[in-house]
Amino acid sequence: MGIFDKLGFGKKEEKLQEGLEKTRTGFLDKIGKALVGKDKVDDEVLDDLEEILITSDVGVKTTLEVIRRIEERVARDKFISSGELQQILREEITSLLKENEADRPAAFDAEFRQKPHVILVVGVNGVGKTTSIGKLAHMYKLAGKRVMLGAGDTFRAGAVEQLRIWSERAGVTLIQQGQGADPAAVAYDTVASAKSKDADVVLVDTAGRLHNRRALMDELGKIKRVMGKVVEDAPHEVLLVLDASTGQNALQQAKAFSEVVDVTGLALTKLDGTAKGGIVIGISHEMNVPVKYIGVGEKIEDLQVFEREQFVTALFEKKVS
Repeated sequence: MGIFDKLGFGKKEEKLQEGLEKTRTGFLDKIGKALVGKDKVDDEVLDDLEEILITSDVGVKTTLEVIRRIEERVARDKFISSGELQQILREEITSLLKENEADRPAAFDAEFRQKPHVILVVGVNGVGKTTSIGKLAHMYKLAGKRVMLGAGDTFRAGAVEQLRIWSERAGVTLIQQGQGADPAAVAYDTVASAKSKDADVVLVDTAGRLHNRRALMDELGKIKRVMGKVVEDAPHEVLLVLDASTGQNALQQAKAFSEVVDVTGLALTKLDGTAKGGIVIGISHEMNVPVKYIGVGEKIEDLQVFEREQFVTALFEKKVS
């Protein structure tokens, strides 16, 4: 039994299924209609499947890759029944979702190779970035980690105060200098303090001014440099927070941020409020970056560690009452 089962978070799969209900319902219903009266996978079925995947926000590039793989299997096996199609889809989608790297574990109770483990959190305003940081801090704290936060979004009015509230809710230390302060100075102080106090995890917030990429690039570059002066190879993770309900716009944000900073992991929020859950597949595949966390509700424990097999199962299997 894992630590979060002991703490009352044993209904993860059930919550995940609930969170993907809108996506799953539309996805499975469309596939069911496409297969009515069909006893094998043919060109018409594949054309319908291509449209279904694209309209589920899987994305054109990823959709074409899925179709290509299915076509190869049809050509190899000569005959695939419509009943086998869903299983093949599950297998191919799972294989497209990138796995986490060993030195950047997502599990809250995982051991880090270096302490403090420094996570730089990026994302545009409004995607749930600060809230996600607060939830991550809470979950790390529950797992027994010593956690510190850095209020590096000194540009947006209220951002520091919002993070302060979350730090108090999670019961972790916040390093801040107030609105208008130099974000790199905040990052330096946060990492230095974490190192001196033997913290396990450091989460540093940043401004989300993607419309001014040059300013953002300069700012993030400076933050990374000063972190690296305090702790070797910091930041060890650059976590990009995206709003899943924005669909393809989230993918465009991911591409834009990847031009500015080396994104190593993704957190997708608000999956429970959208039928566009297919974006999880498209972003991970196109960006070649693992999805580490997904938000499937408003509660603190509703920010879950992403596990690709569980995600695909929840996407294809209807909830049994």
